[in-house]
Amino acid sequence: MSSVAAKKREAAPAANAPMLTTAEFEAAIRAVGAERYHDKHPFHHLLHGGKLNKGQVQAWALNRYCYQSAVPRKDGALISRVLDRELRREWVHRILDHDGFGDEEGGIERWLVLTDGLGLDREYVQSMRGALPATKFAVEAYVTFVREQPLTVAVASSLTELFAPKIHKERISGMLENYDFINETVMAYFKRRLVQAPRDSEFALQYVLANAKNRDEQNACVEAVRFKCNVLWVQLDALHHAYFEPGNIPPGAFRPGKA
Repeated sequence: MSSVAAKKREAAPAANAPMLTTAEFEAAIRAVGAERYHDKHPFHHLLHGGKLNKGQVQAWALNRYCYQSAVPRKDGALISRVLDRELRREWVHRILDHDGFGDEEGGIERWLVLTDGLGLDREYVQSMRGALPATKFAVEAYVTFVREQPLTVAVASSLTELFAPKIHKERISGMLENYDFINETVMAYFKRRLVQAPRDSEFALQYVLANAKNRDEQNACVEAVRFKCNVLWVQLDALHHAYFEPGNIPPGAFRPGKA
């Protein structure tokens, strides 16, 4: 056996290993965020630190719209598989939070207020024509994951929301302080998520802790959080490569000043 294979075998959880305690399971989930949540990505440090120009911020907001617009589809895919009425009743508000309901405009509309404020054409943003290929692939991978994985694992993939309030606070303060084209109005999406994300993540966390029935399921839930972190991370990799390193914007993607 090669040394690489041996190391992988040592790192892999043993088959039929005893279940983690609830505290250990929660700690394992939270450790993923501490290791690889996208607040650690260099592009976010540039964004929050005022190191990007307006075109680069536009590219970030336009590409992130792809993810925002996919969230209700992801949650709809999950709900379509749920037999438990109470779980459906709890989860459906996530769709309404993003799509809006009645006089509540919803998170997608608040994101479009951000892209409007950045000077991007709304129809162009909504068409997603200018989004990076990697963004589109990552977002659809997430929707597919939630549609196809076991229900508890699919729920676990949402647990990156546990780590979201910190990044939202950093984004609000950093962007307001560092960019003269950012104001309180266009940051409304993030302010609302400071309330919504803790509520959503607490429910999902308790559901996962209660419904992972063996060690394999616990491990799969931790891997789901890792997968979701990767979905978020790779989107920033693509932005950094295309818009911070000169000459790497792919054909058909948004070009600052030319949309």
